[in-house]
Formats: sequence, C-alpha cells, structure tokens
Amino acid sequence: MICAAVDLFCGIGGLTKGLSLSGINVVAGIDIDNSCSFAYEKNNSSKFLNKDVTNILSDEINSLYPKNAIKILVGCAPCQPFSKYTNRYRKEGQLDDKWKLLYTFSRFIREIQPEIVSMENVPELEKESVFIDFKKVLVDLNYQVQEQIVYCPDYGVPQNRKRLVLLASKFGKIQLIDPICTKDNYLTVRKVIGKLPFLKDGQKDINDPLHQACKLSDINLERIKQSVPGGTWRDWDKKLQLNCHKRKTGKSYPSVYGRMKWDEPSPTITTQFYGYGNGRFGHPEQNRAISLREGALLQSFPRNYIFIDEDHMFTKRQLGTHIGNAVPVALGKAIGLSIKKHLKEVLNNEEK
Repeated sequence: MICAAVDLFCGIGGLTKGLSLSGINVVAGIDIDNSCSFAYEKNNSSKFLNKDVTNILSDEINSLYPKNAIKILVGCAPCQPFSKYTNRYRKEGQLDDKWKLLYTFSRFIREIQPEIVSMENVPELEKESVFIDFKKVLVDLNYQVQEQIVYCPDYGVPQNRKRLVLLASKFGKIQLIDPICTKDNYLTVRKVIGKLPFLKDGQKDINDPLHQACKLSDINLERIKQSVPGGTWRDWDKKLQLNCHKRKTGKSYPSVYGRMKWDEPSPTITTQFYGYGNGRFGHPEQNRAISLREGALLQSFPRNYIFIDEDHMFTKRQLGTHIGNAVPVALGKAIGLSIKKHLKEVLNNEEK
C-alpha cells in the first residue's frame, strides 16, 4: 500500500519531519514564506513550493502525488487568528484574513478528495465557525472524522502545550494513537536541554551557532538573577518591577520574565521564546533566556536538524518565527503513526 502526503503551510518542516519519522513519504510542502525553504529541504526528502495556497489550483497539488498512491493531505494553518491573545483584542464579528486559509484547505479537500486528512491547530479553534464549517465539509464528503485536544507531553513533546488534532479518513474510523508517555516519564526541560554547553547572555557556542543567547540589559540581568524557577516578577525587589506590574492589570501576567523549571515540561514555545521578557523563557539556572537551539529541542526537533549555514543566515527574529511556528516534531510523528496504524487496519480488513 503506497501512500504519500502533501503538507500545507509547512514552514520549516516540523510536521513533515514527524510524518517522515513515522514512515510516511511526504512528497512536498507548501508555504508562502520562502525563508523556510532552506531548513525544509535541507532536513527533509521533500520538495518545497514557495506559493500562496490561496492562488494554487487543486490540480497542481494533485499532480504532486505518485500515481495510484493513497493521498494524504495535512496542514496547520497559521494559528494567530485563533489564539487566546488575538481573541482578547478581536472585535465581535471581526475576521482575520488568515481564517480564509482553512476555507482554502476545505476547497482542496473537496476538489482533490484525499483519502486521509489531518489538521492541527490551537484548541481555541474548536469553537470557531470556520472549524465547524471545515468539519461539515468532511462529513458531507463521507469522511469519518475524529478530533481531540491533545496534551503534548503525552506524545513526547517536552512542552506544556495543548493542541487540537483532527484526523479524517475515507476508509472508516480513524483515531490518534494512545499516549506514549505518562506523567511519570514526561520529557522535561532537564532531560532535553540540561547537558547543553553553558552560555552567558549574549554568548554563542562556537560549535553550534544556533546555541546562542540574547544579550540582556543591565536591569534585566538583575531581574533574572532574582528570578526563581516557576516564580514570577513578584520575586524581585520592588525597584526592579515595571510600572505595568504595579498596576492591577499587571497581575494577570505572572509568567512574563519567568524562569523554566528543570523537572517539568517547558511552557509553550512561541515565536519570541528567545527573549527573557516574552514569557517564562528564562533558563532554569543560567542567567539568560533559552537559546535558539534549546527552543528547537523543546519543539522536539532532532539535535541534528539544520536551521542555518554559511550561505543561509537568518536573524533571531526569523529563526524564532521558524521554530516557534512549527508543529512539534514528536506530535507530527504521533499523527503519522496514527495514520499508518489506520492504513494497516484497512489493509488487514481487505485481506480477510
């Protein structure tokens, strides 16, 4: 049974790499951001198409699949429109243009009719009309649909993160595999980044240019010295607190300027994880924010995943976006293993 996948909104390949590690052939990834092409093609045996999906015809995607292959269409549309932060400031009835990407995904499903579909996104999407419409398209096309909110540490992601995962199949019932980890053996910050070389703020590892930490201002260096793992800015001397912290509204942001805990999964890795003031991204004991490499490892990218070379250097902002926007590789692998398990069951039923 030959199967092949196309990864929409592929970024630098977190989902593609995970599917590949599960044994699924990903023939191509599509993304509007051409800066993702280097890491995507360097680390995956897949073609990168730098295109806006809203301008692609379904025939072009259909032509990427090998002849007679079971077609798998996967994707994680940009999640910013659905995030808690965005929703806090969104006016009632206001739509983000990126919401339209899920409708484009639906169009591809209607016109290509892939046998398997998978979509991953933030949990907040589950209650949005665009997601309800997305599911209706699948049901109307006779897909069996399963969705669930996944706690990522259950599937080997060292990150305190929840994601919405949808699986759909033309062949019958499909579901995510059972968790592979329990609270007793979750991957923790210590297990994942505890043995990396020591860094000071502003320092770069000579053997790994991705293992670099942002320089802290004098006052932020004083702040992180007074920060404790899992603590808040309330642990600081009052002279170090920001004016916004002293207002009532500041009480709702306790994780800003925080340190990670060694023996727990990390907080959710965002696109600005390399900045100490952007969340609980302080190193558990070194006086700095986590490095770009540490963020990538916490996103479950393999240690040998290549993000830059001499001919492809990117800014911290670009790399933070590449890494933070990615589907965690281990979650992608769990999705792939679920699809493989389902297809094996289909094949076994056909042979009976």
